[in-house]
Amino acid sequence: MERQNVTLSLPKSLLKQAKIVAAQEDKSLSELIREALSKKVKEESEYEEAKKRQVALMEKGFNLGTKGKIKFTRDELYERR
Repeated sequence: MERQNVTLSLPKSLLKQAKIVAAQEDKSLSELIREALSKKVKEESEYEEAKKRQVALMEKGFNLGTKGKIKFTRDELYERR
């Protein structure tokens, strides 16, 4: 995989905490950041795919057995007996 260096500007306290987490996980800071970004991108991609599937289902509609015709009114549906 081809890589490219980037420059980040982070608060010193965040950088210090990130270095500690990376050391605890026996990883480099670059690897920790790369994993976090990969996870975020994957989550966004999966969310968009799920949203597309659900929109497609809604556009298709569901067979509710009415053949598109409702044979009762709202008042009849909620009529108290």
